[in-house]
Amino acid sequence: WPELAVDAVFSANTVHIMHWPGVEALFRGVGALLPAGGRFLLYGPFNRDGRYTAASNARFDQWLKARDPGMGVRDVRDLEMLAEASGMELQDDCPMPADNRILYWRRTG
Repeated sequence: WPELAVDAVFSANTVHIMHWPGVEALFRGVGALLPAGGRFLLYGPFNRDGRYTAASNARFDQWLKARDPGMGVRDVRDLEMLAEASGMELQDDCPMPADNRILYWRRTG
């Protein structure tokens, strides 16, 4: 990761197409980059507690996995664990159009 001074990082439609090691690297990198109080906003489709939040997300997940088994709709709890390990706490889970969400984490001190 480049050394930058940023207050926030935004990523859209990424973690469902990344293999899991890439998702882990994303969270580690963002956690290392953000200062205390910095924000990480992640937009896309997500599962909740192992369940699809919409039928369209289930179809999308099946389509992704048919293309590449390493891709797929990620569960919020799995992402929360990565964020916590990188010094971030989930602040909000905002519903968006087309069965997507914005997950908002803040870097702790």
